[in-house]
Amino acid sequence: MPKYRQQLPQLDGDTFLTDGGLETTLVFHQGIELPYFAAFDLLNSDAGCSTLYRYFDTYCRMARENATGFILESATWRASADWGGRLGYDAAALAAINRKAIAMLSDVRDQYETEASPMVISGCIGPRGDGYRVEELMTAEEAEQYHAVQIRTFAASDADMVSAFTMTNIPEAIGISRAAERAGIPVVISFTLETDGCLPSGDSLKEAIEAVDTATDSAPVYYMINCAHPTHFDHVLADEPWLRRIRGVRANASCMSHAELDQAEELDDGNPEELGAQYRLLQQSLANLNVLGGCCGTDHRHVDAICRACVH
Repeated sequence: MPKYRQQLPQLDGDTFLTDGGLETTLVFHQGIELPYFAAFDLLNSDAGCSTLYRYFDTYCRMARENATGFILESATWRASADWGGRLGYDAAALAAINRKAIAMLSDVRDQYETEASPMVISGCIGPRGDGYRVEELMTAEEAEQYHAVQIRTFAASDADMVSAFTMTNIPEAIGISRAAERAGIPVVISFTLETDGCLPSGDSLKEAIEAVDTATDSAPVYYMINCAHPTHFDHVLADEPWLRRIRGVRANASCMSHAELDQAEELDDGNPEELGAQYRLLQQSLANLNVLGGCCGTDHRHVDAICRACVH
């Protein structure tokens, strides 16, 4: 049974950490091949499951030692029909692997959760297309139909919520929000931003949040920003009501653009201490910011630095 689905503890305002860049950690630090960045495929072997368990172990220990909450994001960013199909998964196999990802996180929570460190399980959803650019733009209805399958699988599991990361456009975010609402599971929408602080679709962050809220009667429990460096978006954080809807940031380690990152052959892991200081500044602009983690190029060093800078 889901533990926190009816009352997500991060909504009370206490600090919650989450992990760093899972896929970049596995590929660049551990030398693991991940076709299409599909970390969920590791769940098919005992060795792969152990790798993922050790990955989460590091972060859960950090949260417990600092008495913060933690958001456990499943390794399922690519575990939807189109991406799974490229790896030979049919609908039944994808449903099974999504369930297995959540079951593993339940085991992690059982081992590490304490009263001071509540641990929320989130079913991670990725975009149907590329997380860096807009390719074929779906309608909100098409997006709802596409993502509903994975969302319903999570809703029937122990997942407390679902989180849609690297959203590049408004219609897909609307469709996911509607699908989650129909399935009866809380949803978080996290937008990818370019170096100008806008979505890859060209919409501003303000336009995106307000459009999704208007179309869904504010269905997302909150919004996040991910796959962008703080210097890419700090200038768009004006003191306006829509900013209060942003509760989480998972920034990139590098200040390079998505196009530059796509072409890079080596990992740019930036400066963890500097990134921590930048998160501290973001807290001044984002009054409700309390979910802190990383994205591409970040690892436990970055999240530790963010924790030391922001947890008072």
